[in-house]
Amino acid sequence: MADDLRAAYDAIVADLCVTAAVTSGQAFGMPCLKHAGKVFAGFRQEGMVFKLGGPEHAVALALAGAHLFDPGGDGRPWKQWVVVPPDHAARWPALTREALYYLTLTL
Repeated sequence: MADDLRAAYDAIVADLCVTAAVTSGQAFGMPCLKHAGKVFAGFRQEGMVFKLGGPEHAVALALAGAHLFDPGGDGRPWKQWVVVPPDHAARWPALTREALYYLTLTL
């Protein structure tokens, strides 16, 4: 299953790197997607991580098993970042685009 999840993430990366001004890299101990040098999404074994705002943030956080991203594991989650578990992998491509859009609004 882990290979399938990584393949789903890699497909998102391949698509966005061709269709948008996006690069892949590493940040926060995970493979990630960047635009203008800023991280907006990433991949962890527990799911994909997205920086979201507005109603998209609330919708993502309401998904079963979704939670705020706590990169240090120290009980201080990042309020704009949502981990969306593998059960919702079909939503990852749309959420990635929403995260990219949100990032462009804040640049």
